[in-house]
Amino acid sequence: MKVVHDLMAVFPVEIPALSDTEYVTRARQILRDYVFREVYVRDAHNALVGYIDITDVLRVTNTKSNITVSGYVKEAPVVAPDGMLEDAARTIARAGTGSAAVVGDGRTLKGAIWLSKIFPVLVTRHELRGSVEDCMSRDVVSCNSDDSLQKIYSRIVESTFDALPVMKKGSLVGIISRSDLLRKGTLRRAINNAHTDMNVESVMTTPALTIAPDDGIAAAAQLLVRHDISRVPVIAGGEVVGILDRHDVLKGLKIQEG
Repeated sequence: MKVVHDLMAVFPVEIPALSDTEYVTRARQILRDYVFREVYVRDAHNALVGYIDITDVLRVTNTKSNITVSGYVKEAPVVAPDGMLEDAARTIARAGTGSAAVVGDGRTLKGAIWLSKIFPVLVTRHELRGSVEDCMSRDVVSCNSDDSLQKIYSRIVESTFDALPVMKKGSLVGIISRSDLLRKGTLRRAINNAHTDMNVESVMTTPALTIAPDDGIAAAAQLLVRHDISRVPVIAGGEVVGILDRHDVLKGLKIQEG
């Protein structure tokens, strides 16, 4: 049976990490280039200090900044290399992150394990029952296709959501994610330029994949796996009535409790 060591990304071969004295602009570069949600921070002895996440990085829009990552570091969820995948999923779920740091003796940073890697294994290892409606979140925060990038930038930075549905004349037309905001080369200039005419529609991902409330949770989980996406809008009667993400599916698997 696979354990954390089998699916982890090994530091420094497969994933980068930051020194606690590096600038936050370096964190932004890593998160953009590798499309990570978190990047881990270590000290001079390679001991884990914590992590900095994509939301913190988005708060710094200047091309050059002398702000170091130390002011943004958060306590990181940690797992052992020989830990069970179910335990790793519980740890990630409790932290509300997309990954956990893998540490050895003395909190030495060994690597990281991503929920996106664990998820396909768990949804095949455990029986999935029930419908999307049983697990989805009904707290839907959306945006409009003609919203300015400044507006959506602020909304995503202030929220805990990885991605927001994009609406146009009452219909779903796409998805915009925090990763989209980092990947687009013109975004930073748009945010710093109050006179720009760039809007959400110019950077969103379209078309948006969707599911229905009465779809089986097993089928929805496979959709997330097949397209390697973290969340998907739930549509009923042409309206967005919910959001289903990987954490919601894990709740359905009932593995978050011991």
